Amino acid sequence: MKITVLYYTKTGHTKEMAEIVAAGARQLAGVEAAVFPMEAPDVQWLTASDCVLLGTPTYMADLAGVVKCWLETAGHKYPLAGKLGGAFATAHFSHGGGDIAVQSILHHLLVAGMVVYSGGDSLGQPVIHLGPVALSEDLEQYQSLFATYGQRMAEKAVALFGES
Repeated sequence: MKITVLYYTKTGHTKEMAEIVAAGARQLAGVEAAVFPMEAPDVQWLTASDCVLLGTPTYMADLAGVVKCWLETAGHKYPLAGKLGGAFATAHFSHGGGDIAVQSILHHLLVAGMVVYSGGDSLGQPVIHLGPVALSEDLEQYQSLFATYGQRMAEKAVALFGES
């Protein structure tokens, strides 16, 4: 089972959280997770992946423009339809738009024909309704949440697609 974790970062915070999401996914036996900057994905790895997760910093209370542009063309450029998708974000403020950024990504993934998932509250604590958001002032505090998110997404990918 291959998982691709793509991110865009300006300060390094979103990259750091992307690495933690991938580490969480790798906790599940048989799962390989690779992390790439959105501007330079490994197309072979992405194509072979059953799950694609995207991370963005928040800008102007929404996803970064670079991420939006990637999403507007990715569905035509990469074979995303039918894959499991998810999103995560970093923000400078607790009400800085991280949840809106995650929702924006999820909308784009649906338009690309992907299946989106988060687990919501059905998996108990920690509750991750849409996708995790980390505040840049204390990224360490969010590491466990992001690792849990990666593990849950890997579990769902295996449940949907089997170990490949």
